[in-house]
Formats: sequence, C-alpha cells, structure tokens
Amino acid sequence: MRVALIHAVPMAVAPVAAAFDALWPEAERINLLDDSLSGDRQRAGALTPAIAARIAALADYAHACGADAILYTCSAFGAAIEAVARASRIPVLKPNEAMFDEALAAGRRIGMLATYPPSVAGMEDEFRAQAGAGGAPITTLCVPEAMAAARRGDMTAHNALLRDAAQRPELAACDVLMLAQFSMAPARDAVQSAARCPVLTSPESAVRKLKRLTS
Repeated sequence: MRVALIHAVPMAVAPVAAAFDALWPEAERINLLDDSLSGDRQRAGALTPAIAARIAALADYAHACGADAILYTCSAFGAAIEAVARASRIPVLKPNEAMFDEALAAGRRIGMLATYPPSVAGMEDEFRAQAGAGGAPITTLCVPEAMAAARRGDMTAHNALLRDAAQRPELAACDVLMLAQFSMAPARDAVQSAARCPVLTSPESAVRKLKRLTS
C-alpha cells in the first residue's frame, strides 16, 4: 500500500511518520513538500484559485507516483482538498476529518488547540459541517507563539505553551481536546498531562482511518 503525504510545512513530516511507524509501519510512504504554500496562504489571506490549483497539482503528482491514497497534512486548504477528493479515484483525506470523527464519538463538548491562525476559521467550519445540524459546539484556542517556537527549533517551549493553554478555563469542561495541526503532535503528552480529558492528534487519527479505508 503506497500512501502519498502532502505537506505545506516541514514540521508536519516527522509527526505523521511517527504515527505511521506506530500504527501502520507496513505502509509505503511518499512525502511531497511545498514549503512555500503555508506562507503564500497566510499572505493571501484566503484560499485563492492559484493556491487551490497548486494543491490539485500535488495530488496529480501523487497519482502519477502510483499512490493508493493521499493524506494532506496542512489544515489551511480544506476547500481545495475537498475538490481534489471529489475528482480522485483513490481515497483523499483532509488533515483533520478523521480526528473530527473521533472527537464527535467521544463527547459533545469539544475543545481544539491550534497554532496557525489562518487555519482556524476553516477548521471550525469543517468541524460544524461534519457535526451536522444540532452537532457538538467547538471551543478553540490559538497559540501562534507555539508555532513560532517550533519554527525556531524550540520544541520544549512549543510543548510548554500548549500544555499551559490546555489548562485555560475555556477548555476545563471539554469532553475531548484536539490538537489542530500535524506539527502539534509532539506536544500530545505534555498537553495530556495538563488536560482533564482525552487528547487527540490529527496524524494518529488520520493513519487509523486510512488503514481502515484501504484494508
């Protein structure tokens, strides 16, 4: 089984590799990285047609490589990934759809920690659409300082900032807490040490769903 992993930031590569190593080591992985996408998306302030075309072009390349499934690992391109999925003959997953499924199965009070501000509104919209009418509400805290720490290589500060955010009163009553970006997965243990509920990461949830879809 060959899975194409499409990344917009280098920080997402290691967390999803760790999830595959732990949960589906026999899967063959192709890593495709365009590390200009994240910055271009932030500067544009919206998901432009040009950026959406680049997201689709990466999927075309994955198909040409013989991929049996595609997983995007950056959460700021939801509508573009949905368009790819509709046109694809193989499974295509958005970064967080599997985690949203698991969170909705775990309870009705859902919390989310994020580090990349441009992704938050789109992710909340995707969550509400997935939850459906009368679905669970979501409470989000964005900690951009944590992403800044990760980008300068200080994962200790990244994890500590997210651990501290997990203790904020807004998240105290949550039934489950999600870590929004793939790059946040290394903070899971630190966040779980402070959270009063289970903590989900998008890479592990996505690998579990991909394995089910392709088995």
